Amino acid sequence: MFRRSLAAVASAGLILLTGCAGDELADDPAAEEDTGATAGGPVSISGQSFPEAALVTEMYVALLEDAGYSPSVNLVDTRDVYMQQFPGDIDLVPEYVGGLVDYLNRDGEESLTTPDAEETIENAQPLLEEQGIALLEPSEATDTNAFFVTQEYAEENDLSTLSDLEGMTVTLAAAPDCEGRPDCAGGLEDVYGIDVEKILPLGFASQQTYQSVIDGESQLGLTATTDGTLESQGLVLLEDDQDIQPAQNLVPAVSTEFLDTNTDLPTILEPLMAALTTEKLTELNGRVAVDREQPADVARDFLVEEGLLEE
Repeated sequence: MFRRSLAAVASAGLILLTGCAGDELADDPAAEEDTGATAGGPVSISGQSFPEAALVTEMYVALLEDAGYSPSVNLVDTRDVYMQQFPGDIDLVPEYVGGLVDYLNRDGEESLTTPDAEETIENAQPLLEEQGIALLEPSEATDTNAFFVTQEYAEENDLSTLSDLEGMTVTLAAAPDCEGRPDCAGGLEDVYGIDVEKILPLGFASQQTYQSVIDGESQLGLTATTDGTLESQGLVLLEDDQDIQPAQNLVPAVSTEFLDTNTDLPTILEPLMAALTTEKLTELNGRVAVDREQPADVARDFLVEEGLLEE
């Protein structure tokens, strides 16, 4: 089920009532146009331009084209950029639950995010409605911050979870904004009791971050749970066993105004959300990042394999 405001539900109900007015009305193209309900047409998509987001966007595009829509896509560097036009000029964004909610609540006094996607969405529902954004059903697949070490370092220190690092001193290779954040260095120190002696601002899942850990300059590096490149580099994730990461489940975010007149979107995109898992997404990311396959090809292969698209 998808979530939207009472006004959106009322609008959808009006569409259904109008559609049942009689055979003459149903057969009248002008009358059908008056209901505001559409099946297909232009849809503007934006989002972030990192490889996973590009891959999921290609899935959206393939499914929407198959349903008769004409998608236009503009991926950008950061959420700050596309949120200036969403909702509005942008109709649809492949999003992450916690990231979007944290952005919308950036001036809030209390956090709305939790490790549970449904709870986070429920907490944020008044804010989402105020902003004119509807979230469809989120996926089981989640992409949160994660921390990795070399396989050798994990074996030497008997590490499998972040709790295993308690009391140890490490250098962390991470994004520049990691310091003090509860889902990054702050959480490692305050929740896990890890002594983060130094943070090297080498980037999120960047080649420089990987290499710093591989070379032993850093013991710990920052990436995502769906990083498909780790195994090929001799790197392993440590489990976030005390849940410092908010829910970052994949979720389609839609302008409520656009959803009101394109009520078939959930039937197009929610089966994709149901088919994706974190493990599958990690494998697909690896095909793009390691095997250098094109995102559009990987996306179509997955959709066909899952029975969501015909060959």
